[in-house]
Amino acid sequence: MNIDRLAHAFRRLFDSEQGAADRLIPRWLVLRALGGIYFSAFFSLIFQIRGLIGPQGILPANEYLQAVAHSFGQGRGLWFAPTLLWLSSGPHMLTALCWVGMIASLLLIMNAWPRGMLAVCFVCFLSFVSAARDFSGYQSDGMLLEMGFIALFFAPSGFRPGLGRPSPPSRASLFLLQWEWFRIYFESGVAKIAGGDPEWRHFTAMDEYYQNGPLPTWIGWYLQHLPHWFHASTAFATLALELALVWMLFLPRRWRIACFLIVTPWELGVILTANYTFLNYLVLTLGVLLLDDRSLLGFFPARWQKFLATGATPQEDGVQTSGRFLAPFKIAKLSLTAVALSWIFYATMAELIWMLSPLPLPASPVEALEPFRVANRYGLFGIMTRGRYEIEFQGSEDGKTWVPYPFRYKPQDSNQRPGIYAPYQPRFDWNLWFASLGSWQDYSIVPRTEVRLLSNDGDVLNLFATNPFPQGPPREVRAVIWQYWFTTMSEKRTQGLWWRREFLGLYAPTLEAHPMARSTA
Repeated sequence: MNIDRLAHAFRRLFDSEQGAADRLIPRWLVLRALGGIYFSAFFSLIFQIRGLIGPQGILPANEYLQAVAHSFGQGRGLWFAPTLLWLSSGPHMLTALCWVGMIASLLLIMNAWPRGMLAVCFVCFLSFVSAARDFSGYQSDGMLLEMGFIALFFAPSGFRPGLGRPSPPSRASLFLLQWEWFRIYFESGVAKIAGGDPEWRHFTAMDEYYQNGPLPTWIGWYLQHLPHWFHASTAFATLALELALVWMLFLPRRWRIACFLIVTPWELGVILTANYTFLNYLVLTLGVLLLDDRSLLGFFPARWQKFLATGATPQEDGVQTSGRFLAPFKIAKLSLTAVALSWIFYATMAELIWMLSPLPLPASPVEALEPFRVANRYGLFGIMTRGRYEIEFQGSEDGKTWVPYPFRYKPQDSNQRPGIYAPYQPRFDWNLWFASLGSWQDYSIVPRTEVRLLSNDGDVLNLFATNPFPQGPPREVRAVIWQYWFTTMSEKRTQGLWWRREFLGLYAPTLEAHPMARSTA
């Protein structure tokens, strides 16, 4: 009897045929949004990937994979860096990776074979992340891979599943996606307190937040000029939301709906005031899982509501039947699902516990999943940056007159209005913000970019807005650093400037082209 109850509980947790039948509409919406986010990720990569990790890029993938193979051997190296680029890391393969990912994400949006398209998107994006080193060390990348992998078990089966009534979302996959939403908030709140930053303790963390983030927006410029009480209030609200309000996820239905109504406008505000790539779009999307079918029906036209509540598409009429010959396959599939989802839950729970207390939990299951980025620890803005610094690359023919290389997205010209680019992710511009907070010895992308600019490498030059040396490469290239501030309201009104800046000096050594290389070029 106990075995029967255990088997029933096991199937109720992991078997989609006994899944959460009241979450069909939220699942449909979440998977369409996930397809759009995947598309944005691949779309932004197709313009950058060759300059980032191509053979003539800043951090060539082939160099990295050769080093991995030399250190770990081919077998262990494949686990350490799970990527299709082991087959080839040439320009055509990199471009194909992006195109295949974009096509699969569009098919996912159109609800064509969701599980298959999710698998393709996951493999393609993981292939980039595993080989991109500094250009993929972002929490947004890990969050997308974690969500994308769990969605493989969350999505309906079939080639044209409609709402997927025969295979509702398994309760385990639904919970893990909600768990990911919870952790991105709660772990970020824990990081803010555990990090010991006095700015969070004194509620001054938001005073210069809009100015000092990676890629500010023009809306953030205006919010920056609001009085201190506003910034103190938003700092307190951030901690309250991340550490307390998100626990409403585990409360009854009405509390979850109330939580959704609070966090959704909050995330929209973050999207408008800062370019955090697709991270906040992921959080916004996962928040939909706080709702159920009944709470969403009212947003659809009356003629759709009857169908959504009780109807089924022709594709859904063919309810899956399982003969005896399929029983072993179903058992194996269910067992694999249980192992995968339980493993992710243990790893993420262990990561959260270690943030709070160094308990001696087994670490090997956590370490084994690290290369796949499907069980992550989050922690946004645990330490606030105190100042905005910008790296600028400059070239010169005589060592006296220096011409800057113009960026596409990050602040540079004082009269250039900060834009809104997210979910598009300019990884080169984004990474230079991190580099500006450290030294060039710790961020090899800076001297490597200087080397590529000395040869007028086309793939790397495509990362910039224009090439200031179209007739040939400069004789010298250097990287300098500036400090930036938002202008005041009066400066903006009288001079039309969004930024003011101060030159601080060299960031990295000046490099000079070899005479033979210049003559060859």
